[in-house]
Amino acid sequence: MISIKISVPEKIYIRNPEDTILGKNIIQQSIILIEELGFEAFTFKKLAGAIESTEASIYRYFESKHHLLVYLVSWYWGWIDYQIAYRTNNIPDNKEKIKIALKVLVDMGKGEMSVDYIDERTLHKIVIAESSKVYHTKSVDTENKDGFFKTYKNLCHTFSKLFLAYKPDYTFSHALASTVLETSQQQIYFSQHFHSLTDVKLGEKPSQKIEDFLVHLVFGLL
Repeated sequence: MISIKISVPEKIYIRNPEDTILGKNIIQQSIILIEELGFEAFTFKKLAGAIESTEASIYRYFESKHHLLVYLVSWYWGWIDYQIAYRTNNIPDNKEKIKIALKVLVDMGKGEMSVDYIDERTLHKIVIAESSKVYHTKSVDTENKDGFFKTYKNLCHTFSKLFLAYKPDYTFSHALASTVLETSQQQIYFSQHFHSLTDVKLGEKPSQKIEDFLVHLVFGLL
């Protein structure tokens, strides 16, 4: 395990869960429960039972379960951004950097590095299944002003910079970056639930097939 602190926008939480043992336990157990139950069935009451504490103690960290989900997804995007920076460091070839970044994006549930209280594989599953609920809300504009989606936008900017380093005159670098981020989630989700919406076949390794598609998409456009 390693000691790395991923910066999550402060307005998402009331108290930073990384600062206490209880806070880390809230994060650890919420990942397990949300993946097991689904976000709709997940409640602070059930989480309190899992951590052998009270709902009131959880509310000292998060205003609502929505804010907790935003925290988890924000942490995930920040973790991916960190992994891309780490794995592309000292790689001189811009095309190779893009390929590495795309692999990280799709294969994030199998990272070589880990944080002791976060199961990245399980969190990856939550992002695939639940992340659209983070910003498909009536409060999205207010939350955007409060910086809730900063890590997601930072990751988009990371990909945009990689694309422009490879092809400086490309006009749609941010549009391509956000398309890649969304597609990487959607195609995995479709491969699990809507087979007719993807070319990933049953029995195939979805991450490799989707990685191949993203490489085809990105360099076909660049």
